[in-house]
Amino acid sequence: FFGETAGKLRLLFDQIAQTRAVYLLDEFDAIGSRRGDPNDVGEIRRVLNSVLAFMEEPNSTDSVVIAATNHSEMLDNALARRFDEVVEYSLPDDQAASLLLNRRLGKFKPAAKSWSKVKPLLNGLSQGELVRAADAVVRDAILADAARVTIDNLCAALSDRQAFRVRFHPEPSAK
Repeated sequence: FFGETAGKLRLLFDQIAQTRAVYLLDEFDAIGSRRGDPNDVGEIRRVLNSVLAFMEEPNSTDSVVIAATNHSEMLDNALARRFDEVVEYSLPDDQAASLLLNRRLGKFKPAAKSWSKVKPLLNGLSQGELVRAADAVVRDAILADAARVTIDNLCAALSDRQAFRVRFHPEPSAK
C-alpha cells in the first residue's frame, strides 16, 4: 500500500545489517529511480531517500550488496556514490556471441559449416537473449529425440529473440 515501501526497505536493510551475506537487489530501478518524475506522487522520492539514507548508515553492513538493473539510465545520480563498484555489461560482439552459443548448445550444436547463417542474427542480442534462444532449441531437440539442433531452428529462435528485442526495446529514432 501507499507509503509502506520505505518501511519494508527498513526491514530489508536491518536484515542486511544483522546477517552477513551477499544480497542481490534485482530490478533496482524500481526503487532507485531518478527523482523528479512528473508522474511521481512523492512515493518514489520517499523510497529513494530511504534507500540513500540506509546506504549511508555508518558501519551498516559487512555484507556485499549488489544492485542490478537493465535500465541504468533511470537510476538517480545520487546512487552512484553509494556503490563501491559499477560493472556494466555491453552486448557481446559476434565472436563472443558465437562462443556463448557454442558453449550453451554443447553436444547439440549444428555443423560448423552452417554457422554463416547464424552470424547476421547475433547483432544486438544480449547474453541472456542468446542463452534463451539456445536453451529453447536444445529443449526442442531433446523433445524431438534429435542428436543436434538444426541450423534452421537456431536461426528461427534467434530471429524470434530479435523480433522480441525490437518490439520491446526499439532503437531511438534518428533526428
